[in-house]
Amino acid sequence: MTTSDRETFVDFEQLIEALGDAVVVSDGDGTIRLWNSAAEHLFGFSSAQAIGKTLDLIVPERFRERHWAGYKKTMTTGKTRYSHDVLRVPAVDKDGRPLSIAFTVGLLYDSDRQVTGIAAVIRDDTVRFAEERKLRKQLAELAGDKARNNGGA
Repeated sequence: MTTSDRETFVDFEQLIEALGDAVVVSDGDGTIRLWNSAAEHLFGFSSAQAIGKTLDLIVPERFRERHWAGYKKTMTTGKTRYSHDVLRVPAVDKDGRPLSIAFTVGLLYDSDRQVTGIAAVIRDDTVRFAEERKLRKQLAELAGDKARNNGGA
């Protein structure tokens, strides 16, 4: 299959819209440039409401300083460990409700190989995170019970 055959075969806009995971692309300043329908579903903002806004739209206020420090470092160095490692972080939706999201990112480059933005593929991790938290709490309670029982013997 030649390059032109592949380009004809894959409509990249359609591909991004067909994905069940949210796809969010932001430029070097963190301004949202692409927001697919899965992102609309996950975060509650329409594409029109999100495009042109910064990622502060979905980053909880208490994490913004840390987020922007990492974002700027990635833009400067052109390196991120999250292209292969899944990052799990808190987020917020349109109504301010907390979410837990899991995502990977890909760096976007210009013709001079300078980083121009980031493409993130995001999924809702809220249920898994809550279940894991519940299990950790149960384990801690069991460990506490065991320690109390052993201490009383």
